[in-house]
Amino acid sequence: MTPKTTREHIISLQGHVTGLKRDISNIKTNHLKHMHEDIDKLGGKVDRIYWVLLAAVGTVVLQLMERLF
Repeated sequence: MTPKTTREHIISLQGHVTGLKRDISNIKTNHLKHMHEDIDKLGGKVDRIYWVLLAAVGTVVLQLMERLF
């Protein structure tokens, strides 16, 4: 059904705006929350990899120092 009067156009636009607000609210509450949780989990994994690499480099440096002295 197409709006015929200005009033009907305004009511139609108001319905579209309400639908967009609902969609944006849905994205904020559901999708962004899950993304934040996933990013936090990924950050923990990156920290673990960082510490493993740091320990490996430290071990290699200690072995090199042992061979030099």
